[in-house]
Amino acid sequence: MPGMMENVSAVTLLTLSGLDFKLEYRIVLFLLTLLWYMMIIFGNVLLIVIILVDKKLHEPMYIFLCNLCINSLYGTIGFYPKFLLDLLSSPVISYAGCMLQGYVIHSSTCGDFSILALMAFDRYVAICRPLVYHSVMTRPRVSLLVFLSWFIPLHCMFMNSATLLGVKLCSSHINKVYCVNWMIVTIACSPPKVNSFIGYFNILLYFGHFVFIIWSYMYMIRSCLSSKEDQHKFMQTCLPHLISLIMFGVSVLLDLMYMRFGNVDVSPHFNNFMSIEFLLIPPLVNPLIYGFKLTHIRNRIVSVILILTKIDETLLKM
Repeated sequence: MPGMMENVSAVTLLTLSGLDFKLEYRIVLFLLTLLWYMMIIFGNVLLIVIILVDKKLHEPMYIFLCNLCINSLYGTIGFYPKFLLDLLSSPVISYAGCMLQGYVIHSSTCGDFSILALMAFDRYVAICRPLVYHSVMTRPRVSLLVFLSWFIPLHCMFMNSATLLGVKLCSSHINKVYCVNWMIVTIACSPPKVNSFIGYFNILLYFGHFVFIIWSYMYMIRSCLSSKEDQHKFMQTCLPHLISLIMFGVSVLLDLMYMRFGNVDVSPHFNNFMSIEFLLIPPLVNPLIYGFKLTHIRNRIVSVILILTKIDETLLKM
């Protein structure tokens, strides 16, 4: 029994840092954050509904995009509700809540890489192997790829989080505005070695995703140089994916820099922005990029706006 009790943490509540604002600033930040979160929800839900309703968009590229939007909603729900609550109260979180938040944010981040890798593969086949596209991207294969793009990150992050359950904590302070597994490791009295092993495995796995994405786009760019038609197709369908990848990669890099160099003499507000930038910019900008750049989606959005405008005019006349 004593050995078992040593593995159980006496810490039940953890405090989060980075919210040392005056009340009036917190209220303003709360309203701005709430507005931003509402725009994220609206933009992603709009794209999801348009893709689901329009049968012309039931193609692999748009199916992957739909899953990217769903994953954005999944990831942001792990951050924004708690962050909004912390702005109006004391920033504390239960140990179980901290583990859950870290799991959601981690798995969503990895899920983004998995779905972006599928998008890169889809565009690679469409541009470089157009004659076999429909035989490669069959409905059963697309369904399997989508399933794996969700299962693998959820499973990998579950294994990572499971190694931290019940570890003894020597501190109750998380030096971040939200919980991630690495911050639990930093306050653990004796971090489990298996967590480091799984963590490095996950890093290598998703670094492999990143290398594959970069390779596929380099191959596509080289293939498009000899054909104006392929160049147009790349600019029309691949450029949004590439912009999304660069934006997301830079955002994650900023967060990693924050965790690695966050204690240097830098403004804490700047550090906080670096740590949440990948939860702020990509979830909102992705729907805008794809909505305006992809012709089919843009036309569908315009038609919806025109229908809503006609309805408003009709109501005003009544």
